[in-house]
Amino acid sequence: MNLNKLFKRTVAAHRDSPAVALGEHTLYTYGELDQRVNRLAASLRQTCGNNSGERVVLFMKNSVPYVELQLAIWCAGLCAVPVNSKLHPLELDYILRDSGAKVCVSQGELMAEFKEVVGRIPGLKLIDAESESYDKMAKGNLEQSVFVSDEDLAWIFYTSGTTGRPKGVMLTHANLVAMAMCFHADVVSVDHRDAIIHVAPLSHGSGLYAIPMWMKGALQVIPPSGGFDEAELFGLIERIERINLFASPTIVKRMVNYANDVCPPLENLKTVIVGGAPFYLQDMRAAVDCLEGRIAQIYGQGESPMTISAMSASEVDLAIKTGDDEMLASVGMRQSLVDVQVWDFNDRCCTSGVMGEVVVSGPSVMKGYWNNLEASEKTLTHGWLRTGDIGYLTPRGLLVLTDRSKDVIISGGSNIYPREVEEVLLLHPNVIEVAVLGRESAEWGEDVCAFVVGKTGYVLTKQELDLLCLQHIGRFKRPKEYFFIENLPKNNTGKVLKTVLRERLHSI
Repeated sequence: MNLNKLFKRTVAAHRDSPAVALGEHTLYTYGELDQRVNRLAASLRQTCGNNSGERVVLFMKNSVPYVELQLAIWCAGLCAVPVNSKLHPLELDYILRDSGAKVCVSQGELMAEFKEVVGRIPGLKLIDAESESYDKMAKGNLEQSVFVSDEDLAWIFYTSGTTGRPKGVMLTHANLVAMAMCFHADVVSVDHRDAIIHVAPLSHGSGLYAIPMWMKGALQVIPPSGGFDEAELFGLIERIERINLFASPTIVKRMVNYANDVCPPLENLKTVIVGGAPFYLQDMRAAVDCLEGRIAQIYGQGESPMTISAMSASEVDLAIKTGDDEMLASVGMRQSLVDVQVWDFNDRCCTSGVMGEVVVSGPSVMKGYWNNLEASEKTLTHGWLRTGDIGYLTPRGLLVLTDRSKDVIISGGSNIYPREVEEVLLLHPNVIEVAVLGRESAEWGEDVCAFVVGKTGYVLTKQELDLLCLQHIGRFKRPKEYFFIENLPKNNTGKVLKTVLRERLHSI
């Protein structure tokens, strides 16, 4: 089953139901959305030379065109490449070149900033989703039926690796359908009366969860701000029934702080699905108490999108009411269509309670990494995805995570890989060595911190290193703090001892 066929089923069943809204104002029914999707698909396919499988980069903030373009790409037999709109021009340049994209769709202010990057890539077409020409695309000729296989690529998600080079996670139609089925079975049960409001980026988790929502004929709501604003969100919750949303722990904490101060009505809030970063127990308790038990939690990776383990809102609420600390300390049970094991260093399955690497198999697991066979073979072992996360399974099947072996820093729900930041800082001619780590933050989940060793006789400053980072990577990846030291602690093989640095960081 492919996504286009599922969307057509929804249109047939819910043609007159509201499909897309900007704030509280419905813009399109499912029937009207279908017409726009078909016409956009025809134009996109023509732009791609009528070739199936071509990649279309979506470098956009949350918007109504984002929702319809996602569907149009699949209708046209093409592959979406959603990209974080906060990325630096050099990062976008790499993704555009590596993916071999034929089209990049952006909008207004982003277009002005990145037009030069796009212009340097031969044969790449640029479309402004806020232009008159885009409106003409949505009113053009209808798309003829295009054959789409379940195993065709639907989404390439670029996630930075520990080497610092982004890797393109290849997700097929079948992968995303499996993810949606697990959502319905394990996370939230929804129907055409529900709504999802996209306060988190559509290029990541919120965009993935658009799929199970439109499968059931639910309403997609784009906030007028295009992102997260506490007052705006709770205002929409007051006016739109049965609202669901995906949120990072950072967003949830801000929701809780606002709700505790303002006490807004919560009757229309159905479920807040939390994922993308560690959700600490004290924060979960505070959220459940403030939002009256409407918190669900999921654990997944780009390589098995949103689909490793889960706890529904009712399970979280019951665990808190009954004092089930084992459940609350976990990330829930395996989702329905995947198998989860824990392996030791010899790739043998561990018994309950024994720590090892978390591995996953099932129909949601990626096809591999785009143009990166070596990384694919390292990450996929006999059909099992090696997550790089360390944890254990309890006797009743709860998954408990204890560490992230890949050292990824998760700040505000965004993954930041230390090696990527380290390589930028090492571009400074007076930086000899550097080690980047995350430190727990009440606001962001984790802050990026850098230990820097400079050349003798040269006094490095925070300002010059900040400027260097801003020239090469997104602002959100820039270290919040720098610690200038004489040398990095190392073992006898020369490997930097980040455990020692973490201890030092926690003591500062």
